[in-house]
Amino acid sequence: MSHCGWNSSMESMSMGVPIAAWPMHSDQPRNAFLITDVLRIGVPMKNWERRNELVKANVVAEAVKTLMGSEEGEEMRRRAVKLGTEVKESVAEGGASRREMDFFISYIRS
Repeated sequence: MSHCGWNSSMESMSMGVPIAAWPMHSDQPRNAFLITDVLRIGVPMKNWERRNELVKANVVAEAVKTLMGSEEGEEMRRRAVKLGTEVKESVAEGGASRREMDFFISYIRS
């Protein structure tokens, strides 16, 4: 379960872990949307439009069941693992993110 702050989201994504998304404020609702609707590696615990409502135990239980015990959850886990692998490859020697960072550092040094 994550509040979907960017660092927490990146940690989960890079480790290939699906997310039960529970945004609280700031960038978190947008990050939760990215996680649940775009990347489809998580389930929403609470829709942002209903942020002032109490989340009941059955809602939490249903989200956990979806993540852990359903075909939909299995697909999310597969996508999360695939994304985690891609993130790790991008920051490894020769990866796209690594090359861009190396280029940026070279540019600043010159």
